Amino acid sequence: MSDTEQFDRTEPASQKRLDDAREKGQIPRSRDLTAAAVMLTAGIGLQLTGSTLGSNLAGMMRGGLSLTRAQTTDSAALLTALGTESSQALLAIAPVLGLTMVAAIAAPLALGGWAFSGEALSPDFSRLNPAKGVGRMFSIRSWVELGKTLAKFAIVGCAGAIVLWVNMGQLLGLGSEPVGMAIGHSIAISGQALIALTAALILIAAVDVPFQLWQHGRDLRMTREEVRQELKEGDGSPEMKNRIRSLQRERAQRRMIQEVPKADVIVVNPSHYAVALRYDDKKMRAPLVVAKGVDLMAAQIRSVANAHNVPIFEAPPLARVLYRTTEIGAEIPANLYVAVAQVLTYIFQLRTARRDHATPPPAPTIEVAE
Repeated sequence: MSDTEQFDRTEPASQKRLDDAREKGQIPRSRDLTAAAVMLTAGIGLQLTGSTLGSNLAGMMRGGLSLTRAQTTDSAALLTALGTESSQALLAIAPVLGLTMVAAIAAPLALGGWAFSGEALSPDFSRLNPAKGVGRMFSIRSWVELGKTLAKFAIVGCAGAIVLWVNMGQLLGLGSEPVGMAIGHSIAISGQALIALTAALILIAAVDVPFQLWQHGRDLRMTREEVRQELKEGDGSPEMKNRIRSLQRERAQRRMIQEVPKADVIVVNPSHYAVALRYDDKKMRAPLVVAKGVDLMAAQIRSVANAHNVPIFEAPPLARVLYRTTEIGAEIPANLYVAVAQVLTYIFQLRTARRDHATPPPAPTIEVAE
């Protein structure tokens, strides 16, 4: 990203952008924090194990210098001795090596957490572009990194000079000490030097960690157009949402039409409204509205009802009130019990009269307050 493009990115990164960056391996990291943690751990380890490590190294030196003439001319004996000395050396430094390895892993996790990305391991051939390389060399970030490097060199150099000056007498006195003692003493001095240098690195890390967090957030900032696009993709475009709602309505209407043949009566007005009712006195507390519609949907309900011999009853006020007050699958309101009961009673009487070939009963007059 060029420095000019960065000025257009005024919005903070969204959670989705942060998650996508983590999947790509783009997380804040501070090499100075890692270096300080490793050096501090190594210094403490050398301080704690200096005498033991010195004794082991002195023993290894004596063992390596005590080979007989026959052993020095025997390749098999030399390989055996090399293997023995190597395993002893590894065991001797294992505590310090293990501590530094833990520090090297834990320090990055403390800042950016754990993240594994296969995409970060894939080759990026755009980095081989000379033009982009020259651009990165003269970018603001490159100048900042150069300034940080010079500052770190000055701070660590001054700290190293102070450590050498303070320990000059002990360093010069190592030559007059016995070998074993001199090795242990030198290791202890090395540990002290690492701890002192770590103090300088901690100062650098105290500045670098906030800078890396700020830099990471700055690199992931978004333009307003990107924010709008992400919101659009997250919520769905208006066309897509309308399409989904249309499909949902179609499925709901198909399910509703499938219930019409099971209805006991269709109350209509006579062409604009249609409400299908079903009632089973053994299972239901009150009649249910199983389908309803206006205009074209009302015509479709009537058509399906006619095809399945479902009675149609004209009661315009009742049809309008049922349509407005009752949802599909819900019981009718209590204030409509009497009116609906009159309709169902008539339908059941009409069904019985047709079955017995008797005279059909007169249709009731339904009065409902709208």
